[in-house]
Amino acid sequence: MTNANISGDENRKNDAMRKVEGEFIRGVSKFRHKLGKGSNFPSEPNRYHLFVALNCPWCHRVTLARNILGLEKSITMDIVFPNRTGEEDPIAQGLWEFNPDRIATLTGEILTECTRDTGTGKNYRLVKQIYEAEESNETSLPILYDKIQKTIVSNESSEIVRMLNQEASSLNSSLDNKVRPNLYPLGEINNKLRDMIDTFNHQIYENINNGAYRAGFSSNQEVYARAFSNYFDTLGELEDILNSDGRPFLTGENLTEADLRLFPTLFRHDPIYFLRMKLNGARILDFPNLWRWLCRLYAIPRVAESNSLIHCRQGYFGRSWNNVVPLGPISPMSYPEAYKHPELVIK
Repeated sequence: MTNANISGDENRKNDAMRKVEGEFIRGVSKFRHKLGKGSNFPSEPNRYHLFVALNCPWCHRVTLARNILGLEKSITMDIVFPNRTGEEDPIAQGLWEFNPDRIATLTGEILTECTRDTGTGKNYRLVKQIYEAEESNETSLPILYDKIQKTIVSNESSEIVRMLNQEASSLNSSLDNKVRPNLYPLGEINNKLRDMIDTFNHQIYENINNGAYRAGFSSNQEVYARAFSNYFDTLGELEDILNSDGRPFLTGENLTEADLRLFPTLFRHDPIYFLRMKLNGARILDFPNLWRWLCRLYAIPRVAESNSLIHCRQGYFGRSWNNVVPLGPISPMSYPEAYKHPELVIK
């Protein structure tokens, strides 16, 4: 047995113990192929497809990148229903499904964004079936899919975002290089910036992105309290950073990967996570600089179209014990309308 295998065994043992202790443990994505030169997956327009759930924050970072980078026309996309299959499903419960005819309990109507599977050519009903074609038992989203080779490229959201950024020109972005944001600039001249982005990414993932789930899905009071504390401590640190020099984005004057990773969680906080994830220590509205940052990102072209709070509300609350979806908040106004009003912050 190699040291790597021993390390893997130890990691699995540690994760198992943490689950026993009531901590939420996120699974590890197994499809980690790359786009571009030297890869089996060349960067060609109209070749790749995304499978996403709009309520999923990991999918949200991918749809943000697709839209912000001007790749909506060159990378096709399918959207699942925000709730998983129920006990009555003939295959299994708890699975993502393509079901544009399913009625949302929140609206009493279909969700027009939901699609069938148009990417594989097989019209699969379940995301699980896409993985089964690869002899995999995974079920997660997002998926970046190669429509020519009929295979999964990647199901790791952070790596999909970075690939889309680096290959945007070859993938036929609709945006000129001069105006398209560079979310993770390469080259020696940007070493310091990348170090800053990496530091933010780690902090945001551990304490904010995954921290929200650790708080919301913990079955242990102490584990929950620790996640709760880390979440709000980190929000306070980010608030201070934005306040220190009035920078518009986390790393300075330009939008980067760090902003894109933070946005999905903060977008969900006031209307969903405050209640559903038991993160009721404060609203983002209570952090003036973070609120203005959130509104600033929401105003960027194509960001608002990258997600749906209806899907988010349906997805998070529609899987609760009684399937009833809260209608608020409505003060000081409803969401996402509130994101158009940076002036709402408490002075």
